[in-house]
Amino acid sequence: MLILVGITSFQQIAEVLPWLDPLMRYGGAIFLVWYGAKNLYSAFRSSGALAAGEGSASSLRKALVTGLALTWLNPHVYLDTVVLLGTISTRFPGLESSFAAGAVTASFLFFFSLGYGATKLRPIFANPAAWRVLEGIVAVTMWLIAFKLATGL
Repeated sequence: MLILVGITSFQQIAEVLPWLDPLMRYGGAIFLVWYGAKNLYSAFRSSGALAAGEGSASSLRKALVTGLALTWLNPHVYLDTVVLLGTISTRFPGLESSFAAGAVTASFLFFFSLGYGATKLRPIFANPAAWRVLEGIVAVTMWLIAFKLATGL
């Protein structure tokens, strides 16, 4: 839903405020460069690992409320879906439906894989070195997206 809001709203806003698109694009690129640097710093400095707790099982209600809160109260969800994807979508006029379908599909596959892959990846991420590699991959990914945003390639 938020991806669709970003794609449909940003196109309309960009028509009314043409200066907003480059501001958001370059602002997003700067943010992603900073975020990538933060991840790279963590890749070199972090020694944390995934440690499964011995907690009790949560109720369905508590799990649903927590999931909804992590979704709707998370500022990054709005930055990623409405602002970032909305800004990128303005680069493909006339292809908004295809862009939206691809973004929604990629989002679903990512979160579906994350949820089901967590069980398989648990032993791997018990090792701090695996976290450092992941942080490095995230840093490079953020920088590639920033580069594409800034250069328009």
